[in-house]
Amino acid sequence: MPHKILLYYIFRPLADPQAIRLWQRELCDRLNLRGRILVSQHGINGTVGGEVESLLTYIKATKAYPPFKGIEFKWSDGHRDDFPGLKVKVRQEVVAFGIPHELEVNEDGVVGGGEHLSPAALHELVEARGDELVFLDGRNAFESKIGKFKNAIVPDTATTHDFIREIESGKYDHLKEKPVVTYCTGGIRCEILSSAMKNRGFAEVYQLEGGIVKYGEAFGNKGLWEGSLYVFDRRMTIDFEENIAAIGECEYCSAPTKNFYNCNDLVCRTLTLMCDTCVQEKSSEHCLHQTR
Repeated sequence: MPHKILLYYIFRPLADPQAIRLWQRELCDRLNLRGRILVSQHGINGTVGGEVESLLTYIKATKAYPPFKGIEFKWSDGHRDDFPGLKVKVRQEVVAFGIPHELEVNEDGVVGGGEHLSPAALHELVEARGDELVFLDGRNAFESKIGKFKNAIVPDTATTHDFIREIESGKYDHLKEKPVVTYCTGGIRCEILSSAMKNRGFAEVYQLEGGIVKYGEAFGNKGLWEGSLYVFDRRMTIDFEENIAAIGECEYCSAPTKNFYNCNDLVCRTLTLMCDTCVQEKSSEHCLHQTR
């Protein structure tokens, strides 16, 4: 049977996240799915892989729960074995921005977030506003090393927690009166980021609906996107077209690459961009970062 991967999220008030966790865990175990699902009082965020027939059953069962009937599931190439196991957890936030008490959610989703733009609507806005428009990457900074929207601003973020510090730092205050389009992998991080930005005085904020995944499905690399997309499973990167030129640079020799490798040191494990040649040459080094 063919395998696929599903990505999804929805923001809805949930009175009993623990009950949702137990139900989702049992459902995924029964359908032999792997992946990662986070549940909070604000909603659910998941990535699961398995046989297509099992995933279709999962979609039907999940949508049968009234608060989740509006979930948009995104399909991606991949396999159940791209995940080491199944994790279903309850957290204060489905994305850890560190502002659980600030985020407001109702039956329609996040309150006060940025205006949603479809990929086609994004192109219309770019044409209308030209160079005035600013793209802001809503991902961890390392993700942008292998792919991003052209001329996008990439905040100095190692984790999602860093975004609030960044937008409160003053370094982006010159954007507060400009049209800003936030984007991320599937759209969920921008739901929260765009709301946090508006709460901090950014006047005109948009978010790319469906994220880079939906944009890539619509335009591939023929539009405004360049490079590859980082994903948080064993695939690590995906391309929207064949033979895409790598925009990342090896951290040792600056050769083009899109491949991340974990540091050999089990304590460090820092993701490092490396070309194939340097992977072979550095394979005997214990810590890629301490031995530079």
